[in-house]
Amino acid sequence: MKSVVPSLISCSVLAAVCAIGSVEAFVTPSRTNVQAEPRISRNYLFKSNTVNRKRSNQISLRSLSEENDPQLSNGEASIVDYTKMKPQVYGQRWVQLAYLSMLALMSDWVCFSVAAAPDAFEQSFGHSAASIIDIFLFTNVATSFLVTDVITNFGMQKAIQSAAVLMALGCWLRAGFGFLPGQDGLVDYTLLVIGTVFVGIAQPFFQCTPPLLSATWFANNERSTSTAIALNFNQIGIATAFLVGGSMATNTKGLENYLGLIAVATTLISVGTLLQFENAPPTPPSASELEKKIKGEVEPPFLESVQKFFNTRGFSNALAAFICSISITNVVGAFIDDVMTRGGVTGQFQIDLAGAGFEVAIVIGGIVLGGYVDRTKDYKIVTMACLAATALFVLPLGLTDHALGREPLLMVAALLGLGVAAGPVQPINAELAVDVTYPGDETAVESVQQIGGNLISALLIPIAEYASKTDFTLMKGVPGIESDIRGDVVLLVALAFLTLAYFSQFDAPLMRSAADEGSEEESDADDCDDAVINVDSEELASQL
Repeated sequence: MKSVVPSLISCSVLAAVCAIGSVEAFVTPSRTNVQAEPRISRNYLFKSNTVNRKRSNQISLRSLSEENDPQLSNGEASIVDYTKMKPQVYGQRWVQLAYLSMLALMSDWVCFSVAAAPDAFEQSFGHSAASIIDIFLFTNVATSFLVTDVITNFGMQKAIQSAAVLMALGCWLRAGFGFLPGQDGLVDYTLLVIGTVFVGIAQPFFQCTPPLLSATWFANNERSTSTAIALNFNQIGIATAFLVGGSMATNTKGLENYLGLIAVATTLISVGTLLQFENAPPTPPSASELEKKIKGEVEPPFLESVQKFFNTRGFSNALAAFICSISITNVVGAFIDDVMTRGGVTGQFQIDLAGAGFEVAIVIGGIVLGGYVDRTKDYKIVTMACLAATALFVLPLGLTDHALGREPLLMVAALLGLGVAAGPVQPINAELAVDVTYPGDETAVESVQQIGGNLISALLIPIAEYASKTDFTLMKGVPGIESDIRGDVVLLVALAFLTLAYFSQFDAPLMRSAADEGSEEESDADDCDDAVINVDSEELASQL
């Protein structure tokens, strides 16, 4: 029964995404053809300053496009003229999102696959489960520096597909064939390490690309939601690792079957990625993305992008919020057993369920609040509210009222609330960072955030572990309200409030949103002008 829970969670979300996509994918999207000739005639017939301004902009954009693509100026028919396009979305975007989300799920499932069965792993391989997780995370951070340049040179499709194949290969190196009928035995520890390194190399291509996928495939009122789904779906992988691993990997034979299950599941998703994952739609989905195509924007090398980002107003605020969120959720997730036991939740299955609920709450919070930000663009207000709520929900995880004692229901409620509050901060501020650095490289933005978040988490976890050994008494000697609070919770609450204070200073223009809104206003004005063109030409001539 335990192993069914995460499967139902992940499959239901994936089914919902694919169901939406399957409906749209078979509907022929409407196309709007912009004719250049009527626009010229309109300028000739009407001496309108507004019309002349729009025509002037069109000419300058075409010049930029030809400047960046010499073949376009030669008039070759194979070259796409983006100046004649209007933004358009395709049903395939949901298929793209589903595959990237499932790849992220599988990569984090592999990362934490033995975290729920450390004793069985150590007994089978003679090494600690923590050591193999450290190897994975170190490889992840190192590869994150390369993701941007690889995607720039080879494209998103080839990069994601290659990473999926590499992850599947790594999973088979970890599993071997001992789980198959007639076979027996685990692989050598060396092969396990090599396989883990392969998956660690692949994972950043799934973690750092959600903003790029959103910008490439999704409309401006869908981007935060799609980024939230892809960026936070790895949390479902962590939940799956604890629930499935805890129930299957109880001994050596169970560990064999468990690693084999992961290898088979990863292979199926990788095959689907090879068959169905695409690079980019025929038409950009938003005005801001279309403008980048017209101008022929070329992404600079990763280190050059990083320098530019830190010189951009507002980027460091979004980065701080992202790091705060991922650090708090990682620390709480790392010590979930201790946190729940202290609160009175002692059964291992109950602890695993609470941990899974925490990860699912992160995903749900990201989808709900991401959708709200898509509609309103209230990045700052939502982020500040989430950071304040994060501090509030962290507090009960280490606070014990001496009069009340342990309160398991309060503990679980606080944990779920923390997931809903802290989880959305990551995708929302990933999109915010992309917005303020537009037309910067979306993958480079997310790579910086992932590197920063993982490094700070790695430093914070041992500090939090040390601080958890210290209790502070509050209201000592006051009957009814005397309580004690753990040092690690004090650390996390302080981190949340310090980040809130720093983020409150955010005051930067939303460059990408401005590009989208400006294009929509011009499009509305063009529609009004085009209506005049339909009037009989003789009637127009008589009015001149």
